[in-house]
Amino acid sequence: MKQFFLTMGGVFAALLLFFVVLPLVFLSIVVASVSAKEPVPGNTVLELDLREGLSDQTPTNPFAVFGGGGLSTVQIVDTLAQAQADDKVKALLIRLPEGGTTPAAADEIRQAIRRFRGSGKIVIAHSQGFQPVGTTVSSYMVGASASELWMQNTAGFQLTGFSAEAMFLGRAFDKYGVEAQFEQRYEYKNAVNEYTQSDFTDAHREAMTAWMTSIYDTALAHAAQDRRQTPQQLKAAIEAGPWSAQEALQRRLIDKIGQVEEAEAEIKRRAGKGAEIMDFHTYAGSVGERGGSGRDAIAIVGGEGAILTGRDNGGSPFGGGASIASDVTAKAIYDAIEDKDVKAIVFRVSSPGGSPEASEQILAAVRAARAAGKPVVVSMGDYAASGGYWISSEANWIVAQPSTLTGSIGVYGGKFVLSDALGRFGVDMRHLSIGGDYADAMSPSQEFTPSQRAAFAAQIDRTYEEFIARVSAGRRLPPARVREIARGRVWTGAQALNIGLVDQLGGLEEAIAKAKSLADISADTDVRFKRYPEAGSPWEALSKAFGVSSEAARVLVGIGGVMNDPEAEAAVRRIEVERQRASGASVLADQPY
Repeated sequence: MKQFFLTMGGVFAALLLFFVVLPLVFLSIVVASVSAKEPVPGNTVLELDLREGLSDQTPTNPFAVFGGGGLSTVQIVDTLAQAQADDKVKALLIRLPEGGTTPAAADEIRQAIRRFRGSGKIVIAHSQGFQPVGTTVSSYMVGASASELWMQNTAGFQLTGFSAEAMFLGRAFDKYGVEAQFEQRYEYKNAVNEYTQSDFTDAHREAMTAWMTSIYDTALAHAAQDRRQTPQQLKAAIEAGPWSAQEALQRRLIDKIGQVEEAEAEIKRRAGKGAEIMDFHTYAGSVGERGGSGRDAIAIVGGEGAILTGRDNGGSPFGGGASIASDVTAKAIYDAIEDKDVKAIVFRVSSPGGSPEASEQILAAVRAARAAGKPVVVSMGDYAASGGYWISSEANWIVAQPSTLTGSIGVYGGKFVLSDALGRFGVDMRHLSIGGDYADAMSPSQEFTPSQRAAFAAQIDRTYEEFIARVSAGRRLPPARVREIARGRVWTGAQALNIGLVDQLGGLEEAIAKAKSLADISADTDVRFKRYPEAGSPWEALSKAFGVSSEAARVLVGIGGVMNDPEAEAAVRRIEVERQRASGASVLADQPY
């Protein structure tokens, strides 16, 4: 009976897949392909809405769009580069978010806007207010880079600084009997402080204040430059707020007050007779990614999110979450190595860290590229910290935005002991173990024994020393110097440049230029861009989306045969292969950083 219900459940899943999900998917693909061919009219105004949120890179999953979210920073930079050379595109209208934009993304978008303006085209940015939250100063910096910055009449200019929050659970854990047993290397590796402290430690406060100040000063300096003021003048005007829209206009913080419809009418007027507004998404689909026509190619390898071992994060392919899967990213680099047309690799990294084993696997691929004579230039996105710096450390050249968060050369790990907390609710944890003393070291039902704690601390020490060694070799710094600037401390790109952790400030464009230089390709030579990992096909995404039973898979094969669709048969066979491989996968319970 149980097997019957399992089989029927599988059949139901199969029918749902083929008669509900697939038609919707194919319809979306058709709609997308039609919209991608939409012609670009003469006198076009692009409208870029930054209120939708940004990822760093465009997902390779064809169905990631269903997970929500907007454009990526890389896509905006790529599309604006094409738009500035497109005679049909005359202007750009930007809708600014009321809250913050990721500082490094704001740096890169500002640079792209300035290049767009440098081609003689108009940019108007419109704001419905700047709220006193987080990194709003970065949103303002983007707006300041426009030809004109407009604000709605009822909006408030409440930006007066830069703030960040930290939540500490130390007292709550004490109250409810949760014991956080962690090792950290060293005092600046402050992620663990959230579990053990009730306030900032001196080191935590020092490091966080330093990188916040760096980001704030960078944003003010750039905004002041674009608005033709001194940083001191702009800082004084901002910090004396908050202001109404009218007051902000009087203090030269904005250029004009008006509704977005008025801004649209004005930018269309300036764009020329018959000008039309085109959504940025639509234009990006029309022009596609930059390809180039040269004989030589530059590979652009993408990596965004937490660094994990394996091939994917096991989540829904329809979701928007991103991760750097070590097998996938390493293979992408090896594929670029084997491509004879590829002369250099730009490795775009935006990651807060992850598994050291996964990081080392990816770094080994970077080493292999260098050994094969293909220079590797890392372009750091929002952050490339901890494991994100590990995979970057041995590249030929590292480019970071002034506000990129990087470094964090350190390690932590540990466990939560929950037996006391659960015991207060009548839940008793018990465990059994067979083997050596360390077999139950990570059990949440008991504290580390002294020998277990010593063994775990030694493991953390080994990982830290391995990290130091990678940075020392890659950056050509003495280990003693690396230890001085490591200790888990986070630096901004601007700070990292001064201490030798990065080589140059800039974004993807600067990284590509450097890659050409290292490959002995002249700056004015046209090159092709090859992107890795390659975008997955819809069938590949579907094979990961549905972990149906083997009975259901066989039903799908039968349906595929009836439909005489070899792609359907191949897809469902891949489903079964994926399931078999996943059943043997291991799960890492603790990530050192």
